[in-house]
Amino acid sequence: MTQKTTAPSDVAIITVSYNSSAQFADFLTSAVKSVASPSQITVVDNNSADVEVTEKLTKKLGVNLLKLDANVGYGSAVNKAVPGLHKELTTLLVCNPDSELNPETVASLRNAVQDSKVGVAGPRIYNEDGSVYPSARSIPSIRNGVGHAFFANIWLTNPWTKNYLSEAHLQNKTVSTGWVSGACLAVRRDLFTQVGGFDDHYFMYFEDVDLGYRLGKLGYTNLYVPEVSITHIGGESTKAIKKTMLRIHHESAMRFIHVKYKGILWAPVRGVIRLGLALRFWLQARKATT
Repeated sequence: MTQKTTAPSDVAIITVSYNSSAQFADFLTSAVKSVASPSQITVVDNNSADVEVTEKLTKKLGVNLLKLDANVGYGSAVNKAVPGLHKELTTLLVCNPDSELNPETVASLRNAVQDSKVGVAGPRIYNEDGSVYPSARSIPSIRNGVGHAFFANIWLTNPWTKNYLSEAHLQNKTVSTGWVSGACLAVRRDLFTQVGGFDDHYFMYFEDVDLGYRLGKLGYTNLYVPEVSITHIGGESTKAIKKTMLRIHHESAMRFIHVKYKGILWAPVRGVIRLGLALRFWLQARKATT
């Protein structure tokens, strides 16, 4: 007989809303079942037009709602939620609102990051069609990043994409990885606070890469925990503004390049990458509008 997992009482679930009210009923229902009390869950609203709908739902379920006066971006919104959490909530679980949680996943990720040598931990993530999303990847290098950016959609088996995506997401047991997707990750609260949380300079995208990179530089091991999973449907709030999201993605990629390859000696390389990213954005933006 399988023993039922006890929903943890020391985990804070944080999710960010931006015109996401249509997704919240299912997500919050699953989240409430995954922790000991609804008060452990915080929704941060980035000045959504539909915040009144979200407010009614959170109030009904007993979930916290933090309303911001402006859209500050994903990572920054998460950062703003942490100081107001109850002190007994010592583990943070950051999760997208278009996902479905379960007690096993929350408890397992919580346990994984209790090791003082571990930075962040993330589960296996299934797409809506049942395929596995490559949520555990290597920290991008110039070679792999450029190769992946330009050849991923036209040469599916290119070696740069293979190295960047790594094969961690294909494993069936816990393995170390460069970073795990911010769609669902756990981290000890004290460690998250110690490193300054997500970098506020990333409006969206790459804040998870950057966090994994900084933790790795400090000697922490980031873990992919495929023994547990969530299902990720996809960002409905961003689909209607695809071109804008493409621009933000490329800007965030360039921001990370500046973080990893800083200094005057890398300036020529950064310049070439900037031109390449601009060209890639132009090509993808044209495709998105046709």
